[in-house]
Amino acid sequence: MDDDASGSSGYKRWKGTLLKPSTKYSVLALLSIGFLIGILFLGGFNTGMEATNTLEFCTGCHEMHDNVYQEYRDTIHWANRTGVRVTCSDCHVPKDWTHKMARKIRASGELWAKFTGRIDTKEKFEARRSELARNEWERMEANGSAECRNCHSFDNMVARKQNPRAQKKHAWAKQEGKTCIHCHKGIAHLLPEDYRDPEDE
Repeated sequence: MDDDASGSSGYKRWKGTLLKPSTKYSVLALLSIGFLIGILFLGGFNTGMEATNTLEFCTGCHEMHDNVYQEYRDTIHWANRTGVRVTCSDCHVPKDWTHKMARKIRASGELWAKFTGRIDTKEKFEARRSELARNEWERMEANGSAECRNCHSFDNMVARKQNPRAQKKHAWAKQEGKTCIHCHKGIAHLLPEDYRDPEDE
């Protein structure tokens, strides 16, 4: 018998074994085992996803720890009168599952920059700060500043407690369909040197 014939019969036996009903276990037992394996898999997967949302994970590499993390610690999102701390994932990872998975997949691609050493020094990071910032601003503009609006909402703002300029700007933004990132760049990280505020032009 030639190799092709033996390979073909081996495949048929394997396929037949997979598709043949079990004579040893009941359908209920097989379904129960599959259900438990599914729960364990999903639980482990979700635990892993949540672990990648922690501040410790996000700042675990020196590229983040030595650059944007240090800037963030000087902002109101790190320490404020209410004691509410916003972490990396609060601003950079969507809450809903579909968009969260899409963001995680995109972020895994960003690991390439670490492996290739594209931003492994302060100088390299600063050289790419404008590109990195603009990419994030575009993402936030595209989703309507969804992560910001998990905490900040025009409808929940008490305008009388804001200064007159903020009241005017927020009323304009709401009317024009603008969201947080249109005006609030540089809230948690330094602005790129080449950034020009449209209001100043």
